[in-house]
Amino acid sequence: MANSLSHDIVIVGGGSAGIAAASSLLKRRPSLDIAIVEPSEDHYYQPGWTMVGGGVFEAPVTHRRTATVMPKGVVWIKQAAATFQPDNNQVSLQDGTVLTYELLLVAPGIRLAWEQIEGLEDTLGKNGVTSNYRYDLAPYTWELVRKLKSGRAIFSQPPMPIKCAGAPQKAMYLSCNAWEDRGVLGDIEVEFRNSGGVLFGVEAYVPALMEYVERYGIHLKLGSTLVAVDGPARIATFQTAEGEVTRRFDMLHVVPPQVAPQFVADSPLAAESGFVDVDQFTMQHVRYPNVFGLGDAGSMPNAKTMAAARKQAPIVACNALAVLDGKPPLADYDGYGSCPLTVERGKIILAEFGYGGKLLPSFPSWLINGTRPARLSWLLKSEILPWVYWNGMLKGREWLAKPHERRAA
Repeated sequence: MANSLSHDIVIVGGGSAGIAAASSLLKRRPSLDIAIVEPSEDHYYQPGWTMVGGGVFEAPVTHRRTATVMPKGVVWIKQAAATFQPDNNQVSLQDGTVLTYELLLVAPGIRLAWEQIEGLEDTLGKNGVTSNYRYDLAPYTWELVRKLKSGRAIFSQPPMPIKCAGAPQKAMYLSCNAWEDRGVLGDIEVEFRNSGGVLFGVEAYVPALMEYVERYGIHLKLGSTLVAVDGPARIATFQTAEGEVTRRFDMLHVVPPQVAPQFVADSPLAAESGFVDVDQFTMQHVRYPNVFGLGDAGSMPNAKTMAAARKQAPIVACNALAVLDGKPPLADYDGYGSCPLTVERGKIILAEFGYGGKLLPSFPSWLINGTRPARLSWLLKSEILPWVYWNGMLKGREWLAKPHERRAA
């Protein structure tokens, strides 16, 4: 007979979104019985990996043991979820344990589908092939940047959705700036090969980014999707409208295609996209009122960033408690996401926007004009946001993230 446990609230996923939501719930109602299903002993501040790849941070500063960030008062279940049975208010774990809940939050993140690019997994971390999307590879990015004196450096971006859509560019700009400082940029041919049709999805930020593309002499190749890598031969194959194109490289920074976790995509909770099928404003499941999805696993059409999860967690906490009390959701999410684009060491274009590309700046324009590179934005990314993450977001302190209750209870 399978082991069976019961909790008020079960949260699947102990990453940024899951832990922040649990902390926000407990701030509002400390008596809640909350279980977090999370198999990993390690927790990462993933936005820091761009800085690791740019030689600004050392990798270990982005890592903590999960036990140190798990909110006090929750039950941590060190297991992976296997299947959902929302009609019975149950989640089955990989060891056969069945969890019964009154309310379910689904936040297992997004899956990096490295295997979708032929030959990539065999060559990651060697032969000049790297990615800031992995903790163990980001230091190799900086090693390659430091050693490269001439040749071709290619930076790829897959089709959407991906987490932190600006990250492929951030890696490129910081690399170019390092080469510029060393006086070797003129000897390096830099290509940005992006599957999409535009440099960045929110038009207001494109002019400033294009200034850096021109300054660094970057060859912009849109509609170009990486499909195969031959590491030993240092050849990358791209699919374009004209057919396949092969390019030799000395450095290749890869961003993998990204998909919903398989156990979510295979479940009754999934939308056609594979992500958790939720209302984009309340983040309540469209078919199961006592289920919410948040973070990168949600079907909301927002940019999948840590900043988005920071805003979503308090809103979901507020709405989840309302549903638990037999009321409709109280707060709406406006699609806020932030992408601090590191265009050079010491300067950032602070992209902040919501649904429909609407600009949603957190600061007055006299302090930070997000459409222009600024030193203050760099300070925010390098010093303030990591501290806010560890000491604020994960602990339920809702600085600049308090939900606005727009609906009548």
